[in-house]
Amino acid sequence: MKRISLYLLSLILFISSCSDDFLEVTPLDKYSDAAVWTDQALVSSFVNNIYLGQYYGFHTLMLSSLCDESMEVWSWETHPILKSEISPSYVGALAPDFWIIAFHNISWNSLYSNIRSCNIFFENVEKYELQGDEIEQLKGEVHFLRAYFYSWLMSLHGGVPLIDKAYTPSDDLLVERNTLQETIDFIVSDLDAAASVLPVSMDKARASKGAALALKSRVLLLAASDLFNSNAAWSAGYAHPELVSYTDGDRTGRWQKAKDAAKAVIDLGIYQLYGKSVYTSPEEAAENYVNIFLNDGTEEDILLTYYDNVNHPNSDFQCPSVGLFNSPNGFHGWGGNTPIGQFIDSFENIDGSKFDWKTQGTNPYKDRDPRFYANILYDGAKWRQRPDDVIASDPEGIVQTGFYENVDGSYTPGLDTRQGPIEDWNGTYTGYYMRKFLDPAINHQYDRQKLPYRQIRYAEILLNYAETCLELGEESEAIKTLDMIRARAGMPGIPAGETGSVLKDRYRNERRIELAYEGHRFFDIRRWMIAPDVLKNAQGIDIRYPYRSNQPTYTIKEVQDRTWNNKAYLLPILLDEMNKNELLVQNPGY
Repeated sequence: MKRISLYLLSLILFISSCSDDFLEVTPLDKYSDAAVWTDQALVSSFVNNIYLGQYYGFHTLMLSSLCDESMEVWSWETHPILKSEISPSYVGALAPDFWIIAFHNISWNSLYSNIRSCNIFFENVEKYELQGDEIEQLKGEVHFLRAYFYSWLMSLHGGVPLIDKAYTPSDDLLVERNTLQETIDFIVSDLDAAASVLPVSMDKARASKGAALALKSRVLLLAASDLFNSNAAWSAGYAHPELVSYTDGDRTGRWQKAKDAAKAVIDLGIYQLYGKSVYTSPEEAAENYVNIFLNDGTEEDILLTYYDNVNHPNSDFQCPSVGLFNSPNGFHGWGGNTPIGQFIDSFENIDGSKFDWKTQGTNPYKDRDPRFYANILYDGAKWRQRPDDVIASDPEGIVQTGFYENVDGSYTPGLDTRQGPIEDWNGTYTGYYMRKFLDPAINHQYDRQKLPYRQIRYAEILLNYAETCLELGEESEAIKTLDMIRARAGMPGIPAGETGSVLKDRYRNERRIELAYEGHRFFDIRRWMIAPDVLKNAQGIDIRYPYRSNQPTYTIKEVQDRTWNNKAYLLPILLDEMNKNELLVQNPGY
């Protein structure tokens, strides 16, 4: 008994003599708020992590296959979008958790998650009274990033709830949508704040003054365009047009603001088109255009997202190789986003005239815009050496998407057809493959191409400027700007006397060609409200070589059904979000 009493006494004394500090153990697997926001390196790391939320365009399914540029060969993934069958409860490949595309980076949830990170940054900078040049620059970068995320929401949905604080579970989470005008004004305000403190130029993977002004140009161009100035006429009877359109009539003022924004980037004087404007041959011009994208950054690039093993996981589906997923199946590629016939036909001839199957149908790939050869792998195009197990069948690396007649009248499929001997479960339906972005020096079957994705490049700004000039009646200035882009591509200038709607059509086609596969066309056909006219059944080409003849016949065929519905001008707000927030108003048609 004495022993037990002594033990209890000792235990009581021990406990009474100790504080309860030992219960307050700092977690070893995370930083406390105070630790993060009082350490400059950790503050910078917090901002670096926000950059990972940017859209990365080199994924299995590209935006090009959701418009009139290409067709992805696993067409069941895009079928609901291209047939206008999406709804608040089903958006097909646009779903944030869709397994084969990282569209989640620009889904409603992901974008608001990144916006919350921006708001956390601003609140803690104020709470911990952080100051200094580095902090001011980081504030500018985060203003840019918040505007970037909101610009995606606005482009896809119209007016959205504007959240400028980091909500907690105890906050009232029921928030109404702001009007389209309020949303655009908020984005522009953030970009102006960014441009006022950021350096003119810096590491192109980070926001600079140039990047902020360039994104402002993109946003204001969309704000001035037809879709957002239609008063929702495309959806008669919609009760809230202010959510999807401006409702005042000052459209000229909006075009002027868009022009001024593009001109502000030009006037920085630090960007220029890559390469030359005079060439010894069309082949040299094509090679120059190819090389715009096969480097780690040039004087044309305004904002880049770099590919590296830190920023991207190792899964092929979460971080695919643009080469593996898009090169021809006869090179052991997957032939994912294949150009469609309508896109092929939009490339002008080298003399600036329109391509015409009726007069050029026996040799359709001769003497075209040099960008055709830089963008497209077509039947007969020379690309790169075949893999070791295929090289004996084609020592020269010539793309084969045609069929060759045998003496008995049957046909042998080319190496790069879906019926060919190499990976016949992949391959093109259209008869074409994408060449743009693909480095021929890489064996894409085994090696990943680790070149940056171009978020914004200077050619876009010049095109934005030309469009605003056209809309303001300043045609000579627009032509001068367009001729700069065409000269770099090895194309002749705009023909003398071209004006009005003809000149506008020429501009729109020039933009289509120059910015192909860069994610712009998906939005351009919507903001111009031409989607009903251009989103037709996708076409391809059937190529047949008669027995012992090198002159094939070409037959246009339809390869994918497509249907337009006006509701597809904007995406729906997902049903989960509508159920969580009774104040949200759905977009027209859903």
